[in-house]
Amino acid sequence: MVDTMALLHAFTRATRLHGRTTGAVPLVPAVLPADDDVLLDAPDDMLGPALVGAAGGDHAPAVALLAVTRSTGAWELRDRYVRRLAAFARSRPEWLDTWRALAPRDPDGLLVDAQRAVDRAWDSPARAELLREVSPLITAAARADGRDPVPWRLALDHARGARAGHRYFEELWEAAVRRAPHHHGCHVAALRYLASSWHGSHRECFDFADLAAQDAPEDSLTQALPLRAAFGYLTDGCGPGVEPERLQAAADRAVALSARLPAGHVRPAELRNLLTWVLIRLHRWQDALEQLRLTGPYATSFPWDRDADDPLGRFLQVRQAVREAVAAGPPAAAATAPAPAPEGPRGGRSGRLFPGDH
Repeated sequence: MVDTMALLHAFTRATRLHGRTTGAVPLVPAVLPADDDVLLDAPDDMLGPALVGAAGGDHAPAVALLAVTRSTGAWELRDRYVRRLAAFARSRPEWLDTWRALAPRDPDGLLVDAQRAVDRAWDSPARAELLREVSPLITAAARADGRDPVPWRLALDHARGARAGHRYFEELWEAAVRRAPHHHGCHVAALRYLASSWHGSHRECFDFADLAAQDAPEDSLTQALPLRAAFGYLTDGCGPGVEPERLQAAADRAVALSARLPAGHVRPAELRNLLTWVLIRLHRWQDALEQLRLTGPYATSFPWDRDADDPLGRFLQVRQAVREAVAAGPPAAAATAPAPAPEGPRGGRSGRLFPGDH
């Protein structure tokens, strides 16, 4: 039997911040879905049929889905679907290979193929060399539809993996934001480049994320870019400290965005899973429980796969620990938290800032 309170202590032991509750969440028990009802990385109603078709060797549903995202300019959804379809094609490639053979210049097939190639190269010890070979495919995807920002997000990821210089990256960035000034995927790609290029310079990452969030529309996922910066800081093991107020403000902004999005819906699930992770690190137990309630049955691999081979099991364990901490009341929750310490580098795992989600 898992000792959930000990688990919660282990999960939060590297944190150096006081916890707090925003006051907007009532201190009442949250009704959460049963463990058996929780799904990992569930597709939404639009992506599901495309994955089912691909599993049967039929690429037509994926063709139709991505054509709609391109014709309507639904770039955030397009980015999400391209990633998922490319991930599926790595283990079940026949449907994509058939699509590419039948329509070699199709913008959507080119983009999924380019994403698959980058993903495959990223996991190889010969990453830099393989990424250079992928460049023509990304260029073809970008030229296939000049309005689409998603190939430019892929180009930004590619540039980071290939250790491109700042000037080249800035050219890609300018091309991306000309197409979609607030595209979340492009902003995350840029934040990761900053983190990897200026390792430990978390204040610069927060400055970039805060400015982007301030300019973004209220319902844009880019509102939560500071949350990504906070996650990068909390999972890094080097560099000077960031003011606790900036971490709390990043969480507050993401909490406000989450409140504007539909509850129990699959599309905001990754945002809420990541927000829960950060809130726990900030010892904001009641706020974390509220995000778990809003998440409903939708767990996502990121960020739980950063320290567990079984992200679903990890999500369920942490969920139970948070629920027990809140039910026990403030004294018990405080007992699970370390005493505050002066600002400075954190302990815990170091390495890639965004593991499991390159």
